[in-house]
Amino acid sequence: MTIRNRIAVGVTLLDGNIVTVAMPAIQSDLGFSASGLAWVVNAYLIPFGGLLLLVGRLGDLIGRKRMFTAGLAVFTAASVLCGVATGQSVLVAARALQGVGGAMTSAVVLGMLVALFPEPREQARAIAVFSAVGAAGGALGTFLGGALTEALNWHWIFLINLPIGVAAWLAAIRVLEPDRGAGLGRGADYPGAALVTGALMLTVYVIVGAGDRDLAPTLLLAALALTLFVAFTLRQARAARPLLRLRLFGSRVLSGANAVQILMIATMYGFQFIGALYLQRVLGYGELLTGTAFLPAPIAIGVLMLGLSARTVGRFGAYRVLLAGLVLIVAGMALLSRAPVDGSYVTDVLPPLLLLATGFAAAMPALTGLAMSGAREEDAGLASGLFNTTQVVGGSLGLAVLSVLAASRTEGLLADCAGSVAATAEGYQLAFRVATGVALAALALAAVVLRGRRV
Repeated sequence: MTIRNRIAVGVTLLDGNIVTVAMPAIQSDLGFSASGLAWVVNAYLIPFGGLLLLVGRLGDLIGRKRMFTAGLAVFTAASVLCGVATGQSVLVAARALQGVGGAMTSAVVLGMLVALFPEPREQARAIAVFSAVGAAGGALGTFLGGALTEALNWHWIFLINLPIGVAAWLAAIRVLEPDRGAGLGRGADYPGAALVTGALMLTVYVIVGAGDRDLAPTLLLAALALTLFVAFTLRQARAARPLLRLRLFGSRVLSGANAVQILMIATMYGFQFIGALYLQRVLGYGELLTGTAFLPAPIAIGVLMLGLSARTVGRFGAYRVLLAGLVLIVAGMALLSRAPVDGSYVTDVLPPLLLLATGFAAAMPALTGLAMSGAREEDAGLASGLFNTTQVVGGSLGLAVLSVLAASRTEGLLADCAGSVAATAEGYQLAFRVATGVALAALALAAVVLRGRRV
């Protein structure tokens, strides 16, 4: 893949985070309510997470290059619609279309890498580059959102995707080798596709909106999502040409890697969201300064992934590198859990930030390589879609659970007449402690389930 294509993938991942810092400006300009504003993020996440599995399989059937380039076109066009939006409904609808394009692009990338780089050492290096771009894109979102909003206005956080998207599309058409795919004649099990897409979208919807609903409707929707998943599983067991071959989950490595990813990404996304709020609401940072404070993370991730990750995995094996990375993530979250109300960026934020970045730089490429090693070549697009799906589910789950816990703790302390800043800080400390426990669970699961793999 060319540099432009890698950047394009980073942009699709970046867009899940870039609006976070710009949310107050969007709310003020378009008149969103507090609950309505959440849909600027949720409208992107729901189709993105819900469609990854389906478009990953379609990429295997029609060709991954076709799916990738079509996704770039949809994403770029939707970005322009977001940038020129002057009303709430237009922005939310355009964000949903962005999620569709992001899913089409992201779902087939890992499959393309596996096909392009079959040799293990080259494949490890390619996955490291992909992971670095993705991680840097997500981490840079916070900085770019603040910088563009403060320097220009919030419209430019979307319009900047236009020149990047066009350049990446042209490069992809010219450089990527065409792949014929298995052909639509082999079928994509469309009833099964409808079931799993509905189940995934509903799952993401339940997770991201859990804090805004009462317990009863949340449980009802969760039960409906579970019912759809059960119906999908039964369908796949009987379908002549299933969308998701259940034998994939017979691979201990693929299933274990996806389970570990859910826990790890829940931790990291929770840190990114709660960490930004801690800087703004406790330490009093502005939008641009908050984004700047996060800059060491993408720099460290990029340098370590591109410079050391592939060689380290090649020397020590993906399993050992993954465990070492998860240990660093646990240590970073444990340090953050004591972030005080009168904290300092240099002593209380920067050290755990660098530990988390180093741990993620080690763990993510190793985990990606393990997950893809558990799939056959003909299932590479589907395995790629599955891996990206669990990433979105993990991120959504981490954001929802940790933000609800922090808010509940803060509200309880405020009811007891605690100071607002002190109560807010204690709420974030609770969220970081829970995230530490989730990271420990990821470490324990990886140590047991993935033991012995050197891929």
